[in-house]
Amino acid sequence: MSELFDEVDEEVRREQFKKLWDKYSIVFIALMVLVVAAAAGWQGYRYLEARKAAEAGAAFEKASELSEQDKHAEAEAAFTELAAKAPSGYRTLARLRAAAEAANRDPKAAAKMYDDLAADRGVGGEWQDLAKIRAAGLLLDSASYADMQQRLESSAAPKSTFRHSAREMLALSAWRNNDMTAARKWLDAIGEDGETPPGLRSRAEALQALLPPVAKS
Repeated sequence: MSELFDEVDEEVRREQFKKLWDKYSIVFIALMVLVVAAAAGWQGYRYLEARKAAEAGAAFEKASELSEQDKHAEAEAAFTELAAKAPSGYRTLARLRAAAEAANRDPKAAAKMYDDLAADRGVGGEWQDLAKIRAAGLLLDSASYADMQQRLESSAAPKSTFRHSAREMLALSAWRNNDMTAARKWLDAIGEDGETPPGLRSRAEALQALLPPVAKS
């Protein structure tokens, strides 16, 4: 008798499954198609992104070769074109390199390119700080100390990645603009930082030795 009940239950389950399948089979098939399409789309996206990155890498290499051959105008044009269409990582590098190439023909124009990069929050904090340093380096011989201070003081903070370069440029700018108090301040900051690179420390000590007696530490 139990076997008969089992057969009846199985038949009932089979009939229920058939009704469910008849009712929802289109939905199920549609979901499967969507899953397959999504997986294929993701793989296609990854392939296209990898291809774009490879093409950008090759273009970056060619532009770098132009720079090494002292073809700076051509290199600048190549990096500028790459910056306009490359994936985000290469785009930022290309903008930095385009500005570096522009510095060979027009330092002020190059500084403006670096300033634009420094103001772009989309590139990330460290890239922005690097652009600040590069721009300041191009303007060091012509800018006022107040301008350099505005550009670099935040980058000279104790935990900043580029604090050593920022402090050296601030000290040199203060020296050039005859602000010996400010020069002493930044030279002291260089000397007191245990992570100051040896070469920079030696340059700072040499400059500090030239300070007037009233401005010495």
